[in-house]
Amino acid sequence: MHEYSIVQALVERVGAEARARRATAVHRLAIRIGELSGVEPELLRTAYETFRERTICEGAALDVQVVAARWECPGCGRAVGRGELEGSGFEIFENGRHGNLRYRAITQSSLMFGDAHPGG
Repeated sequence: MHEYSIVQALVERVGAEARARRATAVHRLAIRIGELSGVEPELLRTAYETFRERTICEGAALDVQVVAARWECPGCGRAVGRGELEGSGFEIFENGRHGNLRYRAITQSSLMFGDAHPGG
C-alpha cells in the first residue's frame, strides 16, 4: 500500500509547485508508471481520490499511463521489451558484450497549472 505515500508526496509537491507559480488551480495530473515499478494503478487512483480532497488538486483529473518495461544493452544500445528477451540473442552474464542489461524505470509526471478550468 505504498501508493498512499506516493500520492501524498505527489499532492504535497503539486501544492508546492502551484504556490511557487501562484496558480489557483490544477486541472490535470499526468503520471507515467513503469510496469515493473511495483505501483498498482488502481490503488494509486483510489489513494488520489482520498488525498486530493481540500487541496489544490481537488478538481484535477488523474491520468495514469503504464509504460512497458524495456532493457538496454550498454555495449551496443539495443533495447528489448518484456517478453522479447527470449530469442533476442542476448545472453545475460557478468562480463562481455551483452553483459549487464540495464532496465530503465519510468517514473515521470507532468503538471498543468492555470487560473480557470479548460473551456471555462
